[in-house]
Amino acid sequence: MGKYRDGNILKEATSWLVLRSASFPPLWPSSYLCWILKRASFHSERFVRCTPFGSPDAFDTELLLCTMEKLKLGQGVSIPNYDFKTHKSYGIPARQVNPSDVIILEGILVLHDPRVRDLMNMKIFVDTDSDLRLARRIKRDTVERGRDIQLVLDQIRGMHTLIRDVKTTKHDFVFYADRLIRLVVEYGLGHLPFTEKQIVTPIGCIYTGVVFFKRLCGVSIIRSGESMENALRACCKGIKIGKILIHGDRNNDRQLIYEKLPSDISSRHVLLLDPILATGNSAIQAISLLINKGVPESNIIFLNLISSPEGIHMVCKNFPTLKIVTSEIETALDEEFRVVPGMGQFGDRYFGTDEYHRKEEMMS
Repeated sequence: MGKYRDGNILKEATSWLVLRSASFPPLWPSSYLCWILKRASFHSERFVRCTPFGSPDAFDTELLLCTMEKLKLGQGVSIPNYDFKTHKSYGIPARQVNPSDVIILEGILVLHDPRVRDLMNMKIFVDTDSDLRLARRIKRDTVERGRDIQLVLDQIRGMHTLIRDVKTTKHDFVFYADRLIRLVVEYGLGHLPFTEKQIVTPIGCIYTGVVFFKRLCGVSIIRSGESMENALRACCKGIKIGKILIHGDRNNDRQLIYEKLPSDISSRHVLLLDPILATGNSAIQAISLLINKGVPESNIIFLNLISSPEGIHMVCKNFPTLKIVTSEIETALDEEFRVVPGMGQFGDRYFGTDEYHRKEEMMS
């Protein structure tokens, strides 16, 4: 079983808690023994201080593999007890685990490494609402792990550090950029209008929930905006996605080259996708096109990874009822209208067309 982390939001597999409850024994022969193995016990002291907790490098995967193999061979093992307050496992008595009929491995990124997956007989992933995950994450890290809220929320900066680093490989850039994009998309969806709805659960109980507005679409600003489409499709099954191509020159002028939008876009809420908001000129042209197509300004949510203060001011000045969702606000624009500190040409780095990473791939 597993869970994984997406930005500073935790994707959590909660059902392992059910397996430990009184409802568990009737599901299996009474003679069966079950151990629950936590991935968190295998945090690596070597990497954890300089690596985000949501990174595969934060774990001692080799030790986990060795432990799983011994358990499958019917051998007892010692499981480290990792202390999240001191970031150490040495000096803390290990937990002795004897071989059992059923071993449940749970934790973030348990399904990431194919070698770990190959040792599993069954793999289960359970998703949970993002707001609930964040609430659980904050409570866990502040109460159980001795961290303050700011430290919890600042872990997103660890992923920003990786995608901003010029030495980061294309594979890692895409991996962490996708996680940040998914976080931004999910937060943006939380701004959609909703209505309350009562439903009947399978056991006959009434549950009062919400239903979000279903008529929505995405519009990506080619080509960097296309990097955000997969995250949107993962969150909104079957969503329509339009495209806008705007050409910019060295004088910072913008010209609309191409647009392909849903014919009924005027009746939809629109998620506008572009990872970088710099001057705001391309965004203003794209938003103006959407409004000319009949989309109310207040129905547009602009999603991006980083934004300059100048770009935010320019967009909000022209479209005061539009919402902008970003993961970080930059310091400023430089004389060449680039965001500072920035992350370079996002499209080139994401799609592997920049010179630095072309050379890197040729050498690998």
